[in-house]
Amino acid sequence: MDTEQLLTNKMNNFYRISSVEVGQHFYWQIGDFQIHAQVLITSWIVIAILLGLAIIAVRDSQIIPTGSQNFVEYVLEFIRDLTRTQIGEEEYRPWVPFIGTLFSFIFVSNWSGALFPWKIIQLPHGELAAPTNDINTTVALALLTSIAYFYAGLRKKGLNYFSKYIQPTPVLLPINILEDFTKPLSLSFRLFGNILADELVVSVLVSLVPLVIPIPMILLGLFTSAIQALIFATLAAAYIGESIEGHH
Repeated sequence: MDTEQLLTNKMNNFYRISSVEVGQHFYWQIGDFQIHAQVLITSWIVIAILLGLAIIAVRDSQIIPTGSQNFVEYVLEFIRDLTRTQIGEEEYRPWVPFIGTLFSFIFVSNWSGALFPWKIIQLPHGELAAPTNDINTTVALALLTSIAYFYAGLRKKGLNYFSKYIQPTPVLLPINILEDFTKPLSLSFRLFGNILADELVVSVLVSLVPLVIPIPMILLGLFTSAIQALIFATLAAAYIGESIEGHH
């Protein structure tokens, strides 16, 4: 009985540790499940912004683009060039929508955190922030990238795709497997860490010195936010290109 009591106490301590959270969060209760509402709300706002911009841009398309259509076509050409560079001339076209969606969502999410005063929207618990300020969002984006490059490799090479794990020698099998686990980890934590750090720095400076000094930091945050979106999209395209290389 003493042993059972000891095990029970250890399990209870484990459950208490696993339930620890940083800060307060706002949840929706749907049946037996709790959904992180803060991330969903801000993600839906970002998606609505992207859809609104797309509808406005293509609402009255012209052969010779002007105004918003010209801007959207410039962004599309930029994403197409990025995808072509990383994946290759013959294989890049089917992946332009995926890479473009990743880049657009991350870019608008990052800028929304730097420009939009989310804190003025009051919640029962917690506060709103950029979607990429939450580890759940960045991990989901990284896992989507992993699924995409596995799909790309299997579609082109079939089961022969897995032969890469024993090249150039079977001795490297554990390292090659570990590499595929570290790719989504590095993608997710790089994006999450940079955006979280940027928002924390700006928040601290605004609370200490409300005028003048935070403005350059906000501008720097806009620049680094754009760079993070570019890095994520570039690495995602590079991973996909790597998985299908040899079939160009």
